[in-house]
Amino acid sequence: MQVLRMRIIMHVDLDAFFAVCEERERPELKGLPVVIGHDPEKGKGRGVVSTANYKAREYGIHSGMPISKAYSLCPAAAFLPVNFPLYYRVAEGVMKILRKHADRFQQISIDEAFIDISSAESFEKAAEVAARIKQEIETTENVTCSIGIGPNKLIAKTASDFQKPQGLTIIKPEEAQAFLSALPSRKLYGVGEKTDKALKELGIETIGDIANFDVQMLQSMFGRWGTELHFLAQGSDESEVEESEGIQSVGREYTFKDDTNDIALINEIIDATAEDLATTLAEEGLWYRTVVLKIRYENFETHTRQKTLQQNFNDAETIKNTAKDLLKKFAESKKRIRLVGVRVANLRREGRQKTVGEFVKV
Repeated sequence: MQVLRMRIIMHVDLDAFFAVCEERERPELKGLPVVIGHDPEKGKGRGVVSTANYKAREYGIHSGMPISKAYSLCPAAAFLPVNFPLYYRVAEGVMKILRKHADRFQQISIDEAFIDISSAESFEKAAEVAARIKQEIETTENVTCSIGIGPNKLIAKTASDFQKPQGLTIIKPEEAQAFLSALPSRKLYGVGEKTDKALKELGIETIGDIANFDVQMLQSMFGRWGTELHFLAQGSDESEVEESEGIQSVGREYTFKDDTNDIALINEIIDATAEDLATTLAEEGLWYRTVVLKIRYENFETHTRQKTLQQNFNDAETIKNTAKDLLKKFAESKKRIRLVGVRVANLRREGRQKTVGEFVKV
């Protein structure tokens, strides 16, 4: 008789990643409030905070906040521009470490990944793996992370946010329902500000309230998403840790900590992503002909648009220009954006090159 192996899933979330990367490069910033985003121009600047370190958060500064508001809260903070090439470089080093320990690996944003470590066979041994990962990341890349371990991706991701920064939270299968139930409804994966407000109008305050609420009423309020909310609130998640395969396309995704409609910020991400993709293509001797832009809105509605070019390219500028042109087609929507992804496809290889490695799946 075949014995089913217990699923053990780990979610690794790098702590205040952009800010910590900057502190790594500039030791004089240690202990100071650090804000990453647009120039505040002494309180008159436009744009939003991309992220802030934990010292800045003590002043009430958070990602998605207008940069002018952040300046008013703490004018003495170090305000730095976004440096995506640095962040991608550090993230790649972290992801290489995670792949070494994973049965299966799935990077879901620049600073987050799931790994399946079911081969550990127990949550106690999984904790030992987590300790080794945390030590290796800090020693090798000089950044820190918080880790959640659970029987599925939903529980693992929720657990990683439970004791930030530098936390390690382990939730066994028999503890999952009680763990979720006591948390505020806003902590359930996929519940944004608008959904949470609507839930509160129904008298729903906790994830347990969602799990116990009439599913038909949730359906009438949120449609199919209401059914999914009810399902997730019970700790159910059968989704697998998905590894990317093949080289039909190469892409990167970035998930915002807070949903945004700041086009300037999105364009910055497209620029950095294009540079990163072009570097990967050059290393692997690959040329592309199609550029794909993926947008996921705050309500999880997801759309992709693509453009196939008349010839093959391998440069960053063409990716940038094409993706930004595709972005214009989304600009009319007033919905905030949760995720942006850029992918190049219709690949072909030039000359003799080394073997293609793993890429982030878009």
